[in-house]
Amino acid sequence: MSFSAVLLPQLRETDSNINIDLSQASWIASIVTAALPFGSLTIGPLMDRFGRKKMCLLTTLPFLISWTLHNFATNVWYIYIARIVAGFGAGLSTVAIVYVSEISHPKYRPMLLTFNSVFVTLGILITCLLGFRLHWRLMVKIFFGMVCITMASLFFIPESPYWLIVFRNDITESRKSMRWIYTDNKVFEEQVQRVLRSPRSQTEPKNETSRLLQLKENLKLYKGPTVWKPMIILLVTFLFQQLSAAYVVIFYAVDIFRKIGGSFKHIGLIDAFVALILLGTIRFVMSIVLSMISKKIGRRILMFVSAVGMVVSSFSVGLHMNFSSSSNASSPMEFSNRTFTEQLPNVSDNTGTIAVILVLTYICFSSFGWLVIPWTLIGELLPVKVRGTLGGVMVSVAYLLMFFMVKIAPFLMEAVSLGSIFIGLSVINVFGIIFLYFFLPETLGKTFEDIAKYFE
Repeated sequence: MSFSAVLLPQLRETDSNINIDLSQASWIASIVTAALPFGSLTIGPLMDRFGRKKMCLLTTLPFLISWTLHNFATNVWYIYIARIVAGFGAGLSTVAIVYVSEISHPKYRPMLLTFNSVFVTLGILITCLLGFRLHWRLMVKIFFGMVCITMASLFFIPESPYWLIVFRNDITESRKSMRWIYTDNKVFEEQVQRVLRSPRSQTEPKNETSRLLQLKENLKLYKGPTVWKPMIILLVTFLFQQLSAAYVVIFYAVDIFRKIGGSFKHIGLIDAFVALILLGTIRFVMSIVLSMISKKIGRRILMFVSAVGMVVSSFSVGLHMNFSSSSNASSPMEFSNRTFTEQLPNVSDNTGTIAVILVLTYICFSSFGWLVIPWTLIGELLPVKVRGTLGGVMVSVAYLLMFFMVKIAPFLMEAVSLGSIFIGLSVINVFGIIFLYFFLPETLGKTFEDIAKYFE
């Protein structure tokens, strides 16, 4: 997803064999997010029908196609198609969250699920570091090789034991899979018994009558509290995640830093690559810290710490930007598809630096919880029988909300000052804290059966 940050500046160079304008650049950057929901909606039924392992393998194919199209691109339409295919593939990768949640021991599941964000942020860092020196076509070849290595590695992983029991009722293969995962005999037997207690789907319907009965059974399942309660919790959680605008701050980091001013701007270091590397480093470090402590500290506490830190930092940066200057100045702010002028504070290097640090603190706290944990909750709160389908729906909703927020952000920042926006974000995050306190259950150390009983 961060490849566009490297690709676009190189395509704008005079010696580029593919020339783009601002409108085309905007589409190249955003079209991945628009294509993502289609992949996440598709993968749900497929992973339930054909298995988690096969769908993990399938996920690598769109990326191979995408990098191939990038490599042989001769005009911008090749890149459009390549980005759409990459977005579709990223949506398919929802299967990884489901797979990890089902093969993990309850004690280690929270930590292992956070590895998703660790490797995403690592990928962003690698992309930005490579893009600092390498041509984008050479990077494409490197990424193609990485996907090939990933695909080869996936042939050696076992199928999800939960899927083998719930959707295939295959106890023998499920035990083989569990034996591959758990070599300790005591842990192996405990996990086998836990998997065997999972509710099982009926066999494939043979005629129209049995299909109708199965449809009624599925509808009854979706009406149950173990499905609709976690579904609503996830929807509202993703709503607050996107309304917190943490992704928007990351997406428009360079523009926001330039707008704030301060020593970053003064010494001329704030360009696209440095800003992305700086934010990527913060996200990477915080995701590692989160993965290390999530084994011992529950989801609720981590989310509360994250939300409280976001409230304090966003309110502080809002007050600082609104009241630290004695006069206003008009300053242009350029986005990917338009330029506008807004009344900005005349900040000194010191006050600008403080504001930049506060914004980075906001990203730091958001990376500690709100940017990571909602994605992992998909693999924990939803029942196994609907996790594939509803997990895809949840991811689709999240990315549609993200696409909407990123698109309206420039217009909002044209109408309202940054300081007022950050104060508004602090209010939104307060409501997020209230929601967490009353509705988010703790999942640390809980089995899927324990979580289901909570919602019952």
